[in-house]
Amino acid sequence: MISLCMDSAYKALVLGLYKDGTLIDGVSIEAFKKQSETIFVELNQLFEKTGLDYKDVDEVIITDGPGSYTGIRIAMTIAKVFCTQMHKTLKCISTMQLFAGMDESANVILDARSKRAYVAYLEKGVVVGKTQILEVDQLEDFLNEHPGTLYGDGYLVNQEAASCDFLKNFMEVPSRTIENVHALVPQYLKESDAYKA
Repeated sequence: MISLCMDSAYKALVLGLYKDGTLIDGVSIEAFKKQSETIFVELNQLFEKTGLDYKDVDEVIITDGPGSYTGIRIAMTIAKVFCTQMHKTLKCISTMQLFAGMDESANVILDARSKRAYVAYLEKGVVVGKTQILEVDQLEDFLNEHPGTLYGDGYLVNQEAASCDFLKNFMEVPSRTIENVHALVPQYLKESDAYKA
């Protein structure tokens, strides 16, 4: 089973090729607002380095948000076209899962701009409750309610965030299979979610 994992939802571009869940090779680079320029270059280099071909891929796993409006769509569009044309399985994880991995208890905070942040509390790779948008001045209270390792943009709360192993996390966290590839849409959080618990 060859798996291709792709994430372009936030600041990084993460691409990995795996055989039976074990990483063959991958790249995780800072590429904020440059994912569309670099993704095909990096993908082609990855396949060349591993000696694999696109037709060898059995499944594609991507993140479906939250994150950059444009960023999420880059990997998602490529995955949807590829899986539709090649009749391959498409799976998704959330951006929050990618950051937290299988940590026992984790908080992920990602800058949503305009003094807001995407936040989620996760246990062993699963979001507990829901991912939401909070004002930056609400983050401390959220963290106090949910003790755990902090991942993402710790600078929003003047804390240092733990480092993430995106390539490891991609294959470890539970994913969901997309039955109707055409119906898949990015997980954007609505403004009205900002004040819901």
